[in-house]
Amino acid sequence: MYEKKPWLKFYDKHVPEYIDYPRTTMYNAVLKTSEKYPESIAYDFMGYESTYKQLIEQIDQCAKALFNLGLRKGDRMTIAMPTTPQGIICFYAINKIGAIASMIHPLSPPKQIEFFLNLSNSTFALTIDKIYPNFEKIFDKTPLKALILTQLSQDKVEIPENPQITWWKYIMAKEYGDIPKIQVNPDEMAAILYSGGTTGVPKGIMLSNYNFIAEGTQTATWMNLSDRDSALAILPIFHGFGLGICVNAVFMGGGKSILVPSFTPDQVADLIKTKKPNLIFGVPTLYEALNRNPNFQNTDLSFLKAAFCGADTLPRTTKEKFEEICRNNSSNVQLREGYGLTEAVTGICAMPLGEYREGSIGIPFPDMIMKIVNIDTSEEAPIGQEGELCINGPAVMLGYLNKPEETAETLKKHNDGKIWLHTGDIATMDKDGFFYFKIRLKRMIKSSGFNVYPVQVENILYKHPDVLEACVIGVPDEKQVQIVKAFVVLKDPKNESKELEKVLIEYCTENLIKWSCPREIEFTNQLPKTLVGKIDFKQLEEQEIAKLKAKGKYIGEKD
Repeated sequence: MYEKKPWLKFYDKHVPEYIDYPRTTMYNAVLKTSEKYPESIAYDFMGYESTYKQLIEQIDQCAKALFNLGLRKGDRMTIAMPTTPQGIICFYAINKIGAIASMIHPLSPPKQIEFFLNLSNSTFALTIDKIYPNFEKIFDKTPLKALILTQLSQDKVEIPENPQITWWKYIMAKEYGDIPKIQVNPDEMAAILYSGGTTGVPKGIMLSNYNFIAEGTQTATWMNLSDRDSALAILPIFHGFGLGICVNAVFMGGGKSILVPSFTPDQVADLIKTKKPNLIFGVPTLYEALNRNPNFQNTDLSFLKAAFCGADTLPRTTKEKFEEICRNNSSNVQLREGYGLTEAVTGICAMPLGEYREGSIGIPFPDMIMKIVNIDTSEEAPIGQEGELCINGPAVMLGYLNKPEETAETLKKHNDGKIWLHTGDIATMDKDGFFYFKIRLKRMIKSSGFNVYPVQVENILYKHPDVLEACVIGVPDEKQVQIVKAFVVLKDPKNESKELEKVLIEYCTENLIKWSCPREIEFTNQLPKTLVGKIDFKQLEEQEIAKLKAKGKYIGEKD
């Protein structure tokens, strides 16, 4: 069925079936943009604007400095930065040299930084002066030879004298000779991003220039991006969504990226009001927060061209409320849900304009092919039947760093001769080629012999007028294997009561089959979040297991 690509008839008029991708590097792609739009604004950072001409000059200067410090083709350099010009400039400078950028969260604890540096074999790193103490603790346990520090505030941080430490402001001001022209194969590894923390130990995901070029071209084409557009880059550059779409795709289209190093929902609402971005990219929790923000609810939004949501399931109530606010403020924008994963840089499909099918993540981007296979096989599942979502296309990763067995389990050749990425996600496809995400295979709850999908239960809870946020997990149980438990944040915490817990459970029984209903609901003031703002169900599972162990009632694997 997938070979027929039934989704093509739903493509917007400007979206082709195939795209001719340039066989080039990310640096050369931005260089081409700078030659085409030299005076267009590339980025806006806290009021400072840089043109594409200036951006390329900054990247070239950084590349000269890094080369002078000893960085060479094939070397690895870690960038532990929020979304800032320094992090982005350094990323493209590393790319120009033919080295490999390893992107990590700047607030990672010392042990995790040590893990990332050793896994990537990074000999260079860039971070903020305030984060230096975390690097100092593990410096000698890693391959690091040089650490570049930069400031983001006027607060002075005492840094000890160390020949291995240099400052961004010095290397960007110093004069260097030209570096030799370096030949870089677009299919070679260009960056290492890391899998999310909700499924265990992070894995290094190896991505090539071609992966980023393909994903950036697909996204820019899908959005019909032009040099007149601007995007609010609130998603971090250590995440594929932030780096691949909010920065690289925007740069490839000649647009302006409004860089936001950190934010609160109030700040995002203010930025939307003052910066007037045409494009917004976010996760469901961001849109939920905007929906509750009085400032956003009363802002002229006539400039808004598109809004996209990914990284987690978008509740229908959130989508409808956001679109209602937009309509009330002179914008007919459609909040379009999509799907992606770091193993394919980021987004690989989204809802086309004018279409909405509840629960659907949309249709594949040009040249990306998706299909549903029977679990643990490569056999295509019938239309409408649940199975594992598999992906093929130019954005699919090279593999997992230093993990050949896990790479072989994830990237598999099927009978059609193509290499398919097995996502570990359960999904379905309808007759028109629209896909519907159900659950992570590893997150499925087994209760009384039946499969329970947490997202389905969460979606019901989100529809209740008292519920602000919800997360459903499986708790080990001797009789039922797992029981269903929900964690709920109320819109008004004063309403918390045993009676409301009963009301919510009854509400679920009216809308769900018996075994899917929560046996217990725990009210909480907030739900834990991952580093990119997704609800961290894994942390809740670990907390419940710890409680059971403390009571001597844990029936799972023994320590």
